[in-house]
Amino acid sequence: MEIQLWRKILSPYDQAVKELTVKFEHLIKEYREQGQYSPIEQVHGRVKSISSILDKAQKKGIALNEIEEKLEDIAGIRIICQFVEDIQKVVDIIRGRTDMHIREEKDYVSNMKESGYRSYHLIVDYRVETMYGPKDLRAEIQIRTLAMNFWATIEHSLQYKYKKNIPDHIREKLSAAADAIIVLDQEMSQVRSEIMDAQNSFQIQSRLVADILNTIQNLYNLANKREILKIQDEFYRIYQSENLEQLRRFQKELDLIAEGYRAQSC
Repeated sequence: MEIQLWRKILSPYDQAVKELTVKFEHLIKEYREQGQYSPIEQVHGRVKSISSILDKAQKKGIALNEIEEKLEDIAGIRIICQFVEDIQKVVDIIRGRTDMHIREEKDYVSNMKESGYRSYHLIVDYRVETMYGPKDLRAEIQIRTLAMNFWATIEHSLQYKYKKNIPDHIREKLSAAADAIIVLDQEMSQVRSEIMDAQNSFQIQSRLVADILNTIQNLYNLANKREILKIQDEFYRIYQSENLEQLRRFQKELDLIAEGYRAQSC
């Protein structure tokens, strides 16, 4: 197959990966802007390389003209969660979307592979708009925890190094590590609420600080310098106290001050 033809085939998949990545990243942003915990921590995407496509097609006995029909992971999205409980939440979110349709699900979280691999896989139908018109294609979405992803990344590297013939003594260590990953995820689940509360507090504080600083910046055009410096000193004092409620009260008082100055300038 000519290189130029490969580019034409893979271009829509590259577009799909970019679009899906942006959509899931925006979902993270929406949760955090609403002061809610996001079940998605990170999103990564990739288009399978030509060499990987050829290698997989050869192993599965797939003809080159059947690649798009029979290979379901040319476009790949990896969604990383903090906790095991988040995985099902992400699956439910995807099930409820209208811009993609789930074709197949594989639960390797509840049904771990013999190697120790754990992840939740979805094969989705997704449509992109290209210069040639709309194109329906398939993409694989893998959903896993940070710990699962660490193990899978190491295992994938070893599979590549040993051409999928990992020595027994390394397999044993990988198996032991997989068991340790299960324990780690279980331990993290037990303190999940505390971690979520801490992260939500951090997000709320970050938004409050950003809003306060923006208001102070706008006041430079309305208030006198002495009053601005007084407001700044009060902000730094409250910020250093690490008291979220005081920071909220300060924001409300500052908004009233800003509103008064705006009314005077009209």
